[in-house]
Amino acid sequence: MVLNTDWAHQQLDHFIDLTEFRPPTGQTGQSISMAPSRKRYNRGSQDEIIASAQIVEQILDRVLPRWRTEVPDKYNAQVNRWCQHREAAQRAEASLEREAEVRANLGDNAPHLSAASMHRWAWEGAQSLWQSGHFREAVTAAARKVNAETQNKVGRRIATEGALFQNVFSADAPKPGQPRLRLLPDDGSKTFTSVHRGVAMFAEGCFAAIRNPNSHEASLPELSEHEALEQLAAFSVLARWVDTAKLET
Repeated sequence: MVLNTDWAHQQLDHFIDLTEFRPPTGQTGQSISMAPSRKRYNRGSQDEIIASAQIVEQILDRVLPRWRTEVPDKYNAQVNRWCQHREAAQRAEASLEREAEVRANLGDNAPHLSAASMHRWAWEGAQSLWQSGHFREAVTAAARKVNAETQNKVGRRIATEGALFQNVFSADAPKPGQPRLRLLPDDGSKTFTSVHRGVAMFAEGCFAAIRNPNSHEASLPELSEHEALEQLAAFSVLARWVDTAKLET
């Protein structure tokens, strides 16, 4: 789903306005960097800010997925609990405003892929680990989520992922206790057979070549964010096929 940037700007602007810093009476004229131990108050009430933050955090997770670890939080306890949120909101504003310009001038006008825009099963599984920079574990968690949601959809518990996807995407007719997932109606064509065989093989490759090494090889170095994004995209594709497939019993 494409982010509504106009709406996102409005939410970020509102939050930034609510969290504008106001020094205590008689302490005007000093910035946070000049007096980090002095409390700063906000324009809005805490109730207003908390309500706005519920929405803004979701925008930040989409625009700056690693804001919780990458945006400094050094003044938060001393000065104001919303310091990190406020700076992240300002960064997100700038990112949204100038993304197209930056990409054009850096010579990178290729389509942009965000982890947060992938299928919800993949991203929901990976999100918390991704935001803390544990990319290999995040991809593994996404794989588990896709597997679990597939089992939930077909109402079966099959221990081996390869066997699960081979069974549910089999071109054979459904049997008692063995439902099938259909991306195309069974018209007896080669296309029907090849599509469903292809999905089963793709799923087996995702779990054998991505999930298994990530889960079992503790000695492997951490994935780069870009490589992890590619792997996450593979599980997003698989998740979308499963989610959109028709269940036949």
